Amino acid sequence: MFNNQSGVDDAAFRALYDETFTMLFRVARRITNSDEAAEDVVHDSYIKAVERWGIFPTRDDAKYWLIRVVKNNALNWIKRKGREQKVYQRYFKEMDAASESPEDEALKGELTHDMRRYLDKLPEKFRMVLVLKEYGLLNYKEIGRVMGIAEGNVKVRVFRAREALAAMMREDGNDVSRP
Repeated sequence: MFNNQSGVDDAAFRALYDETFTMLFRVARRITNSDEAAEDVVHDSYIKAVERWGIFPTRDDAKYWLIRVVKNNALNWIKRKGREQKVYQRYFKEMDAASESPEDEALKGELTHDMRRYLDKLPEKFRMVLVLKEYGLLNYKEIGRVMGIAEGNVKVRVFRAREALAAMMREDGNDVSRP
């Protein structure tokens, strides 16, 4: 994988890779809407990490740096491709062994489309905290570290983003109340 001349400890890099790949891929995938692009973005980010390996005092520093790089690279990928940035709904839970009816699948597809439309209307600062919270599964402190803002500011942005989504859904006649 890496030779000793690169200055990278194979075991340390492998541990970082194993810890972060799935989360980084999910974030990149939700931003780019493409498995191939997400994989490219994440792997390009790991290459940058290897090139800068010596600047990270801890694995956590490397992890948060990678999250920022993946986020920025994914946004740049969208700009390069000239596509409108898209952010997606919260993951659906794992499907039970029983298959869904065609009606259920159609409703789920409509919900997915509607949620994408609502999320696309949010300002970027709100979309990004939701991507990192809901798809990256990061906590508020981690999101603050990635975005360079205070944890309290992250909480406010997540709250406002969710409120804005609920308001848009109510305007369209969608019930957002919880049982």
